[in-house]
Amino acid sequence: MTGGHGSPATSTLPDNAYKSLAAGETYQPIVPAASSMPETTWRSILWGLLLCVIFTVASAYSGLKVGQVMEAAIPISILAIGLARVYARRSTLLENVIMTSIGGTSGAVVAGAIFTLPALYSMQLHPHPVQTIFICLAGGCLGVLFLIPLRRYFVREKHGEFPYPEATAITEVLVTGEKGGSQAKLLLQATALAGVYDFFVTTFQVWKEYIDLQFIPVVRTLAEKAKVATSFDAVAFILGLGYVMGLRSSMILVAGGVLSNFVLVPLIWMVGQHLPGMAVAPGAVPIAEMTANQIFRGYVRFIGVGAIATAGIFGIIKSLRIVAGSFSIAIKAFRAGTRATEERTDRDIPVMAILVGVIVAALAVAVFFGSLKPSMTVLLLGTALTLAFAFFFASVAANAIATVARNPVSGMTMLTIIFSSIVLLRFGLEGQTGMFFVMAIAGMVCTALSVSGQTITDLKTGYWLGSTPAAQQRVKFLGVAAAAVAAGLAIVMLAQTYQFGEAASGDLRPVLAAPQASIMKALVEGFMSREPVAYLLFGSGAMIAVMMEMLGVPALVFALGMYLPLELNLPALVGGVLAHYLGKRADAAGESRGRIMRERGVIIASGFMAGGALGGVLGASLRLFPWFAEDLIKTPFFDYDPVSQVVSAVMFTGVCAYLWWDATRKVE
Repeated sequence: MTGGHGSPATSTLPDNAYKSLAAGETYQPIVPAASSMPETTWRSILWGLLLCVIFTVASAYSGLKVGQVMEAAIPISILAIGLARVYARRSTLLENVIMTSIGGTSGAVVAGAIFTLPALYSMQLHPHPVQTIFICLAGGCLGVLFLIPLRRYFVREKHGEFPYPEATAITEVLVTGEKGGSQAKLLLQATALAGVYDFFVTTFQVWKEYIDLQFIPVVRTLAEKAKVATSFDAVAFILGLGYVMGLRSSMILVAGGVLSNFVLVPLIWMVGQHLPGMAVAPGAVPIAEMTANQIFRGYVRFIGVGAIATAGIFGIIKSLRIVAGSFSIAIKAFRAGTRATEERTDRDIPVMAILVGVIVAALAVAVFFGSLKPSMTVLLLGTALTLAFAFFFASVAANAIATVARNPVSGMTMLTIIFSSIVLLRFGLEGQTGMFFVMAIAGMVCTALSVSGQTITDLKTGYWLGSTPAAQQRVKFLGVAAAAVAAGLAIVMLAQTYQFGEAASGDLRPVLAAPQASIMKALVEGFMSREPVAYLLFGSGAMIAVMMEMLGVPALVFALGMYLPLELNLPALVGGVLAHYLGKRADAAGESRGRIMRERGVIIASGFMAGGALGGVLGASLRLFPWFAEDLIKTPFFDYDPVSQVVSAVMFTGVCAYLWWDATRKVE
């Protein structure tokens, strides 16, 4: 069954890898549970840590500048394939999984850091570098610890029920790299195409990335007079993401966006135009003077936050039985001393180690809060809120990543800030200490959420390929530590050179927008000055999530569609439509031919995701250099929308045509 170094008997994913299992059917990964293969070696750990630090620094700058953190796991999986050939003993499939798991932590920790910590600097609270690093480290460790009990539910029990778009892309990269031959060539072609395409369109001014068609008079009139407006992010990465998600999930995602952009935004504007000169909280200017995008961000996104939170609660309730069962099984195994007889591919870190880890993390968080010199009640409340939000939102993050590969981090962080502020204000915590305290809670929860989502991706990849979950979980803490130090120090250094958010009077330093942190800052300052809270908007979102559950629609996917900008969801729908009709074509082609077509379609879509991520990371790294400017490469027609947007649409259509043609053409 196995060869040298315990090599796998096959390098092809089983037919039931992406399908729900029939009664009595089991999934057998590429590397069998009985196989002995190098996994957590010095090679995989050191390369993973090095790549983690590099991608953390690049992503921190990119996220602070444009609000987008590039997911590093996909490009790192490609780099792992290349590095495997450097050594006399080629790296094993499981070593590549470990390298990807460690390195991929970078994007998760950075997302948690840049969404919150820059607000501390823009509020002139001047956190110490050790405080910055600790917030990232504590949140990341809690994210891993609280996710481990959920592994069996999301990874094993629900096999085939979640699409796991990002994990699918990583798995296909690693598998095709292991195979070599025509499939590796197909993956590399798709990766190169998407990488070049997304790199140029998101980094330079070649043609418009977003298509809004407002150069057409009737479309512009709708946007101006009725506030019915959206755009389309014409990039290959989201197209590949939608293909892997499938038609149903992508349609539900877009349906949420349709409700937000084409129903709620015009409705709020219609009411608001009868209130001239009056600003309605949480908006800062009169609704009648707002654009469609301002109404979406000022009001509708809060409805989306309420829907996400409520959908998350439903998800937590549904998974409680499995979580309790996981703890029960682990405790029984610990008492009986039978851990050594567990199947390797279903072995988690012991439950006692998890409990000790949570206790140590809780004590460290309490000591951190104690250094701010609050009352004992506030200290205990702050620690409890951090642990509670990190635990309950871990399920939300895992569900979102498993379904649409997008983590509602900012929405859940906003909810954390709102709830924590309301509670702590009642116990007299306010002013600068209150702002620091609440932002520290938000920073830890945000990082925990982000790391939880990325960890479930790693564990699903490992499940498909045959990794040891406990090994992946242990090295995840190494990745969190490396990324926390790198992200914390990167933010500290950038804070010396740049201003975050808005330019302060008399400060001549350049500005990094830090858009998410600016929102969090506004929320915290608003609460600490006791401004009104938009309870009605949150409650409306909660009722929408309840309705979705009553209709049997995945509430979290719909809520994510409400919260995320529609221009990011529409390309995913195009990918879902392509997947649907290519599936129909494959059904008509017969079993053997159809299987090849489906496999090629997934590989190409995975290549689009991988290439798009690589192109984005390369573009982000260029922004580190002072000589970089977006107009270094600029076409003569870029600023002329009728031509620039039409060219963008044609190029995006060409990418879609390539996917269809290369997946359906006859190959040996």
